[in-house]
Amino acid sequence: MNIPRSTPIAIARYGRARTKAHDFEELLPAAARAAAAAEPSPSFSPNLGSPSPPETPSLAQCVACLGSYLLLEPLEGERRFRAVQLHSEEELVCKVYDIGCYQELLAPCFCLAPHDNINQITEIILGETKAYVFFERSHGDMHSFVRNCKKLKEEEAAKLFYQIASAVAHCHDGGLVLRDLKLRKFIFKDEDRTRVKLESLEDAYILRGNDDSLSDKHGCPAYVSPEILNTNGSYSGKAADVWSLGVMLYTMLVGRYPFHDIEPSSLFSKIRRGQFSIPETLSPKAKCLIRSILRREPSERLTSHEILDHPWFSTDFNVSNSGYGAKEVTDQLVPDVNMEEDSDPFFN
Repeated sequence: MNIPRSTPIAIARYGRARTKAHDFEELLPAAARAAAAAEPSPSFSPNLGSPSPPETPSLAQCVACLGSYLLLEPLEGERRFRAVQLHSEEELVCKVYDIGCYQELLAPCFCLAPHDNINQITEIILGETKAYVFFERSHGDMHSFVRNCKKLKEEEAAKLFYQIASAVAHCHDGGLVLRDLKLRKFIFKDEDRTRVKLESLEDAYILRGNDDSLSDKHGCPAYVSPEILNTNGSYSGKAADVWSLGVMLYTMLVGRYPFHDIEPSSLFSKIRRGQFSIPETLSPKAKCLIRSILRREPSERLTSHEILDHPWFSTDFNVSNSGYGAKEVTDQLVPDVNMEEDSDPFFN
């Protein structure tokens, strides 16, 4: 992996340059400053336009220049930026970390072999106080996609969920427990939304040996497993990940969470009981897979690899009758971000 020390950097928001001592430590070379004052350059990519800053990115309109990269507008806060590689014109995402902690936060990425369904680091540039880590870009996330679609047809869900489960199985093989699995963690690799990848491994836990016992209470309320709620001791991290996979699969096929309530205490009670209903419109194989994953007893659940071997994925959906075209479920659809990601203090 290429980890160079950063070249001089500038800050220029909407054409007005300034230095920023903590995030971007040095000054842009004189030649680059001269280029920034020139006429706006042609668009690097037809997909880079946005209302503000102006649609054609140039050195004068960027947040910063790091070597052969331009950092454009922030994404969901100051720590993530849209970025462009000047030579290839590829659009990326840059995450900014404090130099003293980036290796610890990204340790799961460094210890895991590359996988098609896990977002890859393309380059790391080190400054004096910050590390700039460049990742492949995305084309939206699974949570928003399912919420907009209400629910997915079984054929589409099978193709996407197989990729999701493959990423989790690869992490388990590599000694990682993901802990905070949810649909929003999976993003699309392409514009046609047929390939997905795990967006980040920052929340992953590196196992020591074969013991996957965890004791921390970490996760999103809608996806948390019963044993995390029921125990004061340790639990199987891999089995908890599998439970979260079951919540994802149910949500993709049904359009709502299997356990849902606006009050956390009521939600947790439903999860502890582990009782949920499956619409009759789903195929027998889909029902079988959901019930084989969402089992209250962790030892009775399929493993991530056993999920991949389930016959549902080899179904000929062109000739099967899965009840497509049935009446849409209108209550308790996948909620907006606030409902899904606001964590109860139990998980902090």
